[in-house]
Amino acid sequence: MHRPLRIPGFLSVLLLALLLGVASPPSGVQAQAAPLEDLDAFVEAGMAEWGIPGLALAVVHGGEVVYSRGYGVLELGETREVDEHTLFGVASVSKAFTAAAIGLLVDEGVLDWDDPVVRHLPDFRLYDPGVTQTVTIRDLLSHRVGVGRMTGNRLQWLPARDRSELVYRMRYAEPEQTFRNGYVYSNVMYMVAGQVIEAVTGMSWGEFVEERIFGPLGMERSNTSVTQIAEGENAAWPHQEIRGEVVPIPRRNFDAVGASASINAPVEELTTWMRLHLGDPGEVDGFRLLSPAVMREMHRAQNRIPDSGITGDLASYGLGWRLSHYEGRRISQHGGATDGMNTNLVLLPEEELGVVVVTNTFNSFMNALTNRVVDRFLGIEDREWDRMYRESYLASYDRVQAGREAIHEAREEGTSPSVPMDAFEGTFYDPLYADVQVRLEGEALVLELWGDENQTLHLEHWHHDTFRASYVNPAQREKFVWFGRGEDGSIERLYIRWTLRPSLLQVGLYPAGYTRTTTFERIDPEDLPTW
Repeated sequence: MHRPLRIPGFLSVLLLALLLGVASPPSGVQAQAAPLEDLDAFVEAGMAEWGIPGLALAVVHGGEVVYSRGYGVLELGETREVDEHTLFGVASVSKAFTAAAIGLLVDEGVLDWDDPVVRHLPDFRLYDPGVTQTVTIRDLLSHRVGVGRMTGNRLQWLPARDRSELVYRMRYAEPEQTFRNGYVYSNVMYMVAGQVIEAVTGMSWGEFVEERIFGPLGMERSNTSVTQIAEGENAAWPHQEIRGEVVPIPRRNFDAVGASASINAPVEELTTWMRLHLGDPGEVDGFRLLSPAVMREMHRAQNRIPDSGITGDLASYGLGWRLSHYEGRRISQHGGATDGMNTNLVLLPEEELGVVVVTNTFNSFMNALTNRVVDRFLGIEDREWDRMYRESYLASYDRVQAGREAIHEAREEGTSPSVPMDAFEGTFYDPLYADVQVRLEGEALVLELWGDENQTLHLEHWHHDTFRASYVNPAQREKFVWFGRGEDGSIERLYIRWTLRPSLLQVGLYPAGYTRTTTFERIDPEDLPTW
């Protein structure tokens, strides 16, 4: 069964206040639109139940901002409150900004959606030479290249290396599906799109977005990297449920794949972004940023997302947007999740309605809240979205926890490594995943990925020559690695199983149904290839 979530002190007080009928005062400017009356109690109860330290919500309707405020605190143990100006990492909501940046260049005639990528990045290569010459910018933005995740939702693939190295190593990534034959979500392809922007403008992706999108839209606090968040700034701190308790976790830098996931923004400024896509698309407050043609292309179906068949909801991907329907209305939506940051942004163009919810821990309540707000504006009687999402989560937790326990039960007790511990030391290499160092510190092995001390894992003997590898950063959790011996009995290979999508992160990186195992060959450090 799911262990009871330990509710932090301030959330316990908040829950008690709700039970006594005491509502906290608004923390930001709020227009009292009738559909949103009595929403505070719903939000605060959900935060208490899910252990969400901080949340911000903004709603636009009919070209106006009708709701914009924050709830909770920036960080557990602190008293600073979230407001509509608080920065949150919006993760993959960044993809729509990247598509819009490309759209600006399309409007200017600098490039076209259907330009081959190699026209702008001549050294770009993929596994298949034919695909290399054919893949277009549109393919990158609509997830139809066939190359998927490298190490999972956490975007941990050579994070401290230059983007040019990442682009180079993509030639060694085997596709998960054949080119243009399905939907394979890919953060690294958006990274490549960001490099296209740099190649044709001479500005980095971040510089271009800040100058050409944030600036004209008045998004003065928004930025494109956690390195731009100053000490003591009004910025939410990430949290994660680890072993049943929500705790603060370190901020991590996602600049290596920035065009995919690294924007930080307050909901107040995201209201302008939403209004840009509603009403007269491409124009906001009398200023036209993008042409109607570019806006249509971004919100037009480019790639079908697999569904459950005749009874399933149809969904597709545009350019930076997921497209589907809600109660008969077409919606453009995107979620976002990086370390401890969870976002849901939904647009209903027919209703000129936009909703964005940002939180500083993983949860499904943000989806329940979005649905509650949309239902209010559609005139639909309140439904128990909170209960539906919570019950689904608890059922998933129990199921995934049972799967984890089954893995633990399968561990063979009483075994020992086949060689002395120092025999596992060495440098190992794979063309796609680069170099890994294994060293003995005291009596225990340590594994360091890519010469990056922030990607260090401690190895715990599991059984035989298999080890459970736990990151120094507890939010990154753990994975399994094992070693292979050669003909002469020496350790020649290292195997790492990357979790591309955990079944449920709150339980851990395993069990998982979407993984990739990489074989690293032992190599003399002096023989490491230079990319």
